Amino acid sequence: MTITEWPASERPRERLLTRGPDGLSDAELLALLLRTGSGSRDAVQLARDLLGRYSSLRALLDAPVDELVDVDGIGPAKAATIVAAVALAERYLACAVAREEVFSASADVRRYLRHRLGGRPREVFGALFLDAQHRLITFREIFLGTVDSATVHPREVLRETLALNAAAVIFVHNHPSGVAEPSTSDVKITERLRHLLQLIDVRVLDHIVVSGTEAVSMAERGLL
Repeated sequence: MTITEWPASERPRERLLTRGPDGLSDAELLALLLRTGSGSRDAVQLARDLLGRYSSLRALLDAPVDELVDVDGIGPAKAATIVAAVALAERYLACAVAREEVFSASADVRRYLRHRLGGRPREVFGALFLDAQHRLITFREIFLGTVDSATVHPREVLRETLALNAAAVIFVHNHPSGVAEPSTSDVKITERLRHLLQLIDVRVLDHIVVSGTEAVSMAERGLL
């Protein structure tokens, strides 16, 4: 039986339109993107099989397109749809950040940073560069490290700050371990960067440590 033959109250599309997405499972939401099944599998079963292939929904959505294309029942069209959906979500979150007239570590900003860096398998150190009104100029990933550390070179941070004519910065890095607790070395490098940027009248407003589920502000912890 195909999904179109299901009772209307059980079809994912109709349930989403009448009740919203919260009542749908990950597999049902994914099935709406896939639209059709493969062989004897309907779209929901194909989505379940696809989720079962990966360790989590995030692992699936982070999978490269050339890997998805080779999955049985997916192919180029469905793989492109999944990648496009993720890209749209990233741009949606980025728009929420860019709209901030006076920048702060708002829920939108933290959600964006968690999505951008939280699931990365290696540590990444970056910065949100802000103008004098604390509006976002740009976000840059500056250093890429290993699974448990990233070497931060203050000279490179200084060069990026000057090149962008930033008046303030918010640093961010991820902890691939999944525990978003600032370490002693995190505090030390933040203090070193803060003193360096003070020399050119640039304020360090915060350093946010993220995982896939958390975002911890060092400023709120009194560590700045």
